[in-house]
Amino acid sequence: MSQEPKEPRLRDTPEDISFEAAVNTIAFHPTQDILAAGDLDGDVFVYAYSCMEAGNKELWSSGHHLKSCRDAAFSCDGQRLFTVSKDKAIHILNVEDGVLLKRISKAHSTAINRLLLIDENLFATGDDNGVLKVWDLRRDIAFLEMKNHDDYISDMLIDKNKKMLLTTSGDGTMGVFNIKRRRFELLSEYQNGDLTSISLMKRGRKVACGSSEGTIYLFNWDGFGATSDRFALRADSIDCMVPITENILCTGSMDGVIRAINILPNRVIGSVGQHPGEPIEQLAKSHNGQLLASCAHDLKVKFWDISSLSSVVVDDYRKRKKNKQLKSLSQKALGGAEDFFADLREETPVDQKEKSQKEESDSDGSESD
Repeated sequence: MSQEPKEPRLRDTPEDISFEAAVNTIAFHPTQDILAAGDLDGDVFVYAYSCMEAGNKELWSSGHHLKSCRDAAFSCDGQRLFTVSKDKAIHILNVEDGVLLKRISKAHSTAINRLLLIDENLFATGDDNGVLKVWDLRRDIAFLEMKNHDDYISDMLIDKNKKMLLTTSGDGTMGVFNIKRRRFELLSEYQNGDLTSISLMKRGRKVACGSSEGTIYLFNWDGFGATSDRFALRADSIDCMVPITENILCTGSMDGVIRAINILPNRVIGSVGQHPGEPIEQLAKSHNGQLLASCAHDLKVKFWDISSLSSVVVDDYRKRKKNKQLKSLSQKALGGAEDFFADLREETPVDQKEKSQKEESDSDGSESD
């Protein structure tokens, strides 16, 4: 009697995806379980991912870029994939079959480092010389081109009204641009080290910037010139970050650790995961908010379960004891999940009411990690 084949095992997260070259950028599809990855050789891969054992499947790959693919993003409808490269080109690919729909060659005079989709027609690009361009797909031109940074543009975001575009740069400043009025507004004061990443927090009232020195700088939305607060992590650097909730973001560092950080009060919650000893290039949050993906110099894309972060709140009323050990937020994070809830509790309606009554500027300066 023949033995029936075993059913595939359901995992907490999809299995790691291995590549032949280091992956610089990852992006999740807005509605489907699909992930795009761009690597150091300029190749772009699109995978269907699954929590079933051996469930990940490569859908297609593209080798159109001549040099390293630096950034990638899906269109809002999920039908197109935008990529930018060190070869100065912008590519737009059909997500279904990988066909190249549009190539804008020599889009910048130097390597393009960052890409931001604004709406179905507009997108922005930033290059290694600090030049920002905003493009209109209906006319195939950049209707805005400005150089206000002295070094590379590392990250960008747009507010919910699609009016104010913020940039971070290797020159240590944050740039503010009004794309509705097509003008540059201001640069922030200089911070220590490169500003590497930017996130909008607290329902748009706070802007968080990560730095190469391992510090998170906070700005009020109506006070871009100077920081309102800063928070130093026990990390060599903050190379990338992504918002998870209105209060919590995840950071990736040169030490290979992915940290969950609460903003105001400023606390390190713990470790989501790690690429041991390998600098993390980029983080991305899945369309349903349950998974975080990371890419690093170890030629792997890894997935992490972040579903518990949405129900966690840091205790406002208790100073956390300083621990040298970084708390582990999942079984996949080094050290296991013991003692994770030492300073955390489930959020209740009473907590939410109390939090809403607290001043937004209430900050806790602890540096626990």
